[in-house]
Amino acid sequence: GSVKDRPALSMISGAESAGRISPGDTLIEATSGNTGIALAMAAAIKGYPIKLIMPAHMSEERKAAMRAYGAELILVSQQDGMEGARDLALLMEEKGQGIVLDQFSNTDNPQAHYQGTGPEIFRQTQGEISHFISSMGTTGTIMGVAQFFSEVKPDVEIIGLQPMEGQAIPGIRRWPEAYLPSIFDSEAVDRVIDINQGEAEDTMRRLARDEGIFAGVSSGGAIAAALQVNRE
Repeated sequence: GSVKDRPALSMISGAESAGRISPGDTLIEATSGNTGIALAMAAAIKGYPIKLIMPAHMSEERKAAMRAYGAELILVSQQDGMEGARDLALLMEEKGQGIVLDQFSNTDNPQAHYQGTGPEIFRQTQGEISHFISSMGTTGTIMGVAQFFSEVKPDVEIIGLQPMEGQAIPGIRRWPEAYLPSIFDSEAVDRVIDINQGEAEDTMRRLARDEGIFAGVSSGGAIAAALQVNRE
């Protein structure tokens, strides 16, 4: 599982409630990894064929996991990247090939974290939390959790994480202005930290070696940022 499991189920359930989809309809989504895996799993449970569009250079392990749940993968070039994948998803919907859930504009994405992730963090810390640090991709996690804390403990500092200019970290994006997710509200984020790709990868390996936590590079980046904030 991953942090994307909640919004995946939330987006499918929300589309069902709104009458946009019913079992048997084909779903379409652009993804770089974890959301695709989560959507493939949720779609399999709920009876939806799903087409996932992703850059070809993403890991073979991610591709294998999506296919294991029955998803059809459509690969775009590394040069086209996630921007190209998003454009293709919308084009496929226009051609009647399925329905795009669009995690980048779908408010059921942050809503899942407002209702679930934020309250869970608050309970598990017994309210003793001063900072929340999140990698930013779709920005659903940070937007939903930020909304929750703005209501229950507004002094929590909300810190977003993005790759340094010119670097690539799976699961974290530095979006061109034209592709900024519409669910993103910069006013909800107190600070943005640029993280070095090498540092994120090194921290990921340290998590496995020293803590027994098998996490991805985006989690390594988030922990690296948290350690930086702690040093401050």
